This record gives sequence, structure tokens and C-alpha cells, in this order.
Amino acid sequence: MSTRIAYPAMTTNQQTSKPTNHPPQTSRLPGFYKLDAAQRVRQVAEWAGLSRDEEETLLHGGLGTAQASKMIENGIGTHALPLGVAVNFLINDRPYLIPMAVEEPSVLAAVSNAAKMIYAGGGFTATASEPVMIGQIQILDIPDMAAAIAALEDESNQQKLMAAADASSQNIVRRGGGSRGLELRPHLDTPVGPMLIVHLLYDCRDAMGANAINTAVEQIAPMLADLTGGRTNLRILSNLTDQRTATATCTIPASALAPQGMDGREVAQRIAEANAFALVDPYRAATHNKGIMNGIDAVCIATGNDWRALEAGAHAYAAVHSRLGNGQYAALTDWRVTDAGDLYGEITLPLAVGIVGGATKVHPTAQIAMKILNVASAGELAQVMVCVGLAQNLAAIRALATNGIQAGHMKMHARQVAMAAGATDGHIDRIATLLYQEQNIRVERAKEILAMNN
Repeated sequence: MSTRIAYPAMTTNQQTSKPTNHPPQTSRLPGFYKLDAAQRVRQVAEWAGLSRDEEETLLHGGLGTAQASKMIENGIGTHALPLGVAVNFLINDRPYLIPMAVEEPSVLAAVSNAAKMIYAGGGFTATASEPVMIGQIQILDIPDMAAAIAALEDESNQQKLMAAADASSQNIVRRGGGSRGLELRPHLDTPVGPMLIVHLLYDCRDAMGANAINTAVEQIAPMLADLTGGRTNLRILSNLTDQRTATATCTIPASALAPQGMDGREVAQRIAEANAFALVDPYRAATHNKGIMNGIDAVCIATGNDWRALEAGAHAYAAVHSRLGNGQYAALTDWRVTDAGDLYGEITLPLAVGIVGGATKVHPTAQIAMKILNVASAGELAQVMVCVGLAQNLAAIRALATNGIQAGHMKMHARQVAMAAGATDGHIDRIATLLYQEQNIRVERAKEILAMNN
């Protein structure tokens, strides 16, 4: 049993993204998927104002072995992922092309198609909270828990602690960030006895903030030990960044939802029913939320952010802040049919991402991805990601609730099977088409077809 005491109360000022220096454009690029790679790169370069060198980086790879070996320990090479762009996104009345790095077929096609449906309803509305991270300090062996809490409730002591935390990261403070408050979480009954967890709430501005928050909590740990008479142990950020969230909403006309031969209102109802399944059943919710992260992770990787942190935070949030209100792991989304028969969607999840520091500023391709996005703040990047997550989820549950997930996915998977069988450019599409027509998408069959044509 734990108690949560927050000092002082946090604000939840929501900020919508503002257009930066993109010229007026549209993210609707009909026929984009039909172009070859060089033509796609040229069109994106014109859209985003990329240089010739940046075009070459996209076409021929950006991160060299020498640079990679300086980014990690024991480096022996690089491991590339396909990089594509999702189209049709309109967020807060601004068009975006969204870079996504992912190896799974059908992700980009699905999310672009879902964004097209959402575009028909006016696009996405997105907001992000202030970029406040949580740093945790574990205090044990406290002789008097009540006295320790009283000492940390003292306003003067709180100000000293926050001032010390701010002194550890002057750059962030100069940019308007820094300490925002303390939270006390006593745990009186644990396997190792009572402990007090202190949360430092720290505004990281446009950084993801892991290094800043870890430095800050290490800075104030000795002061906390003195004030409580206890012993500090762990001093580390939390990836359940529930003070740093992003929200996206959309309304889709029923007419935009219907595949051939189905009524749009029926499709909207089926999607709402699919979402209800993921709300009440954690086994379904895990797969439902995985689909959301298919999109968010791909943007995260493309921009050089920490997708593992986002995964941890999203799934923890799905339980701790369950839409059911009972702590059971549940869907992160809410899809429901409006009185007019259209489909309304909403999602909120923690998104601790940055546009300064880390791989975002080191990895050449990540830098180009950021240039294509042209976001002005970490909050705007979070808004883009949460919209991608909502669109990816729509694509998945619409397919599940209508024609089934495999119809579109297996058609694209057939290309990978053809390549695995040894097909090269001149044969990949033809063999993939035959595999799909036969509904026999196996490497052995692809090899048979390839052998007959050699």
C-alpha cells in the first residue's frame, strides 16, 4: 500500500503545435507508392528542402561503421532498417510527411491509408503537456518516517532541494526548464522494510532528459539522506512519464471508413466494438497497444529517439492509468460512434522524446528525418508521434473488423518471401503476385517459381 503526496500541485498546461517554416503544402501525394526509390527521395527532397548530399544519404545510407563505432561500445558495423515516409497526415491544420524506420511490411501503407480517412474529417487535433520528467530517489533505513515526511514537506527544504537540482543542469534552466516540484511516496511494507521514494519533477524542455534528470537526482540524494536520517540507494529517472503526455483526437466521416460492399456506419460500429474488446480484455489489449506502438516506434527510431523508453512508458501507462479506472491493463485508445454516425477516436500516452542531444543530433539519417518533419519542439514531435499511433491503431482494427488483417498484410509479406527465396529486382514483384494469387506464401514455393524462370 503506497500513499502519494504531491508538493506543489502540478499544472497541466496543454500546448498545441504551431506551424514552423514549411511553405504551404499538402501531405496528400497520390501515386507516391508507385514511384521508385530515387523518385520518392526526389519528391520528399523537394517537399522538405533537402540538399543533394542529404538525398544521397537517403539513397545510399547515412551511418558509417567508423561513426557507429564511436556511438556504442565494441562496434563492428551497422544494422540498417528500411526508412519510408507516411503521407496524408494533417495535424492541427498543418501537413506532415512522417519518416518511419520499420522492417515490417504493411505498416506504412496502413498508416497512410488511415491518415487519408482522418484527413477527410479535417485531420488530427493534438496537444502535449509540459515536458516534465520524473526522477526517483529511494531512501531506506529511515528512523522516523513521519518526521522524514514532515522535513520534506517543509517549504524551505523543498526550495533548497529544487535549487540544488537546478544547479546541476544550468543549460536546461536557461531554456526555461528545471525543477517543478517534489512528490513523496512512502512504501511502508516492502520485502526489505519501509522505504520512502521521492520524485523530483523536472522540466526538460526540448531534451528527452534522461541525463539531466539522472544528474539532478544524484545531486540531491545526499541532501535527502541528511533531511530524513536515512540511506539513499537508487537514483534514476522513471520511464512511466505520466507527467509528460501527448493526446490526439480525430473524427472520421462514416463514408470514409467503408470498404467496398460495406456500410460506413456499420464499420464505425465494428471499430467501436473492437476497441471495447481491448478495453475489457488484457490479452487483446496487449496486441491492440502493440499495433499503436508499431507506428510510434517507427517514428521514434527514424528520429534517433529511445523507442525502448516509449514502449516501457506506454504499456505501464495502459495499466496505471487504465481507461477502466481499476488498474487493469487496457487499450490506450477510445473509439466510439458519434450521434451523427461518424467515428470519433482519442488516445493519450506518455511520450518522452527530444529534438536536441543524443542520436538525434549524431545519426545522419535521423538528422534528415528531423528536417523532413521540421518540428519546432519536443512537444510537437510528441504530437506527431501520438497521431501516428492513433492512425496505426485505426488501420489495424478497421482491417480486423472488416476484411481481416491478413488480406493486406500477406500481399506485402509475399515480397519479403520472394526476396528470401533469392529473387532479385526483375522477379520480386512477379513472384510475389503469383504467391499471393495462389495463397501459398512460402519460401519453398517462391524457390520453385524462381527455378522455373531461370
